[in-house]
Amino acid sequence: MNTPKQIAAGYIDLGYAKATLPKGRMFLLAVLAGVYIALAGAASTVGTAVGGKLAGACIFPAGLAMVVLAGSELFTGNNLMILSALEKRITARQLLTAWAVVYVGNLAGAVLIAALTVCGGTFGAYHETLLSTAGAKTALTFSDALLRGVACNILVCAAVWMAAAAQDAGGKVLALYLPVAAFVLCGFEHCVANMFFIPAGLFAAMRYGGAPEGLTWGAFFLKNLLPVTLGNLIGGVGLGAVLKAVYLPAGDRVSQ
Repeated sequence: MNTPKQIAAGYIDLGYAKATLPKGRMFLLAVLAGVYIALAGAASTVGTAVGGKLAGACIFPAGLAMVVLAGSELFTGNNLMILSALEKRITARQLLTAWAVVYVGNLAGAVLIAALTVCGGTFGAYHETLLSTAGAKTALTFSDALLRGVACNILVCAAVWMAAAAQDAGGKVLALYLPVAAFVLCGFEHCVANMFFIPAGLFAAMRYGGAPEGLTWGAFFLKNLLPVTLGNLIGGVGLGAVLKAVYLPAGDRVSQ
């Protein structure tokens, strides 16, 4: 396996490669990541309806596995690009631009799958689980959503970091599996996952009725997506900064 110091050094170069992708390619890769996370969210919804919360948590890591192995750009994992910025391999403008492009691409991909699955009747008898999930997420207070977002992206970025330690596909999936399952089981908040769950709940309410009180597009963006995104940023950037300081202090580089 790669050591933590090797992973840190590798992320300096990886962040540069991500930041310098052509914007069109970056956006399409981000759409793919939104699609992968959303498809895992759809499967997790059915799993939760059939087998309970633990079943849903055990299914959802498929999303990050697809992101890592199939190759795509995920906003939450890309918070680790802070290592490249701290090392001055990329500028703050490059970092923020990459985050913005990927965020919008993730949103487009996730909402697309939300529409396709609900309109295609994927959930059927399970639509109440979808409505319940979306309603619970938009009912969170700003502070609860933010703090759950912080905890979530510590785990997600730890999962991405651990996957980078493995040198084979199977090892990468095994490494990322438990941290992702843990955040789902604990009810932490992931902005890209919520780009699927809440729009899917809104589409389900349009198709089946029975929308929970307060489930609106405004609540999606302002009461959930805003605080969760801020929390994800704090958790991911904070973890990245600590990992960089611990494993790759200023002037200390290792060869790959």
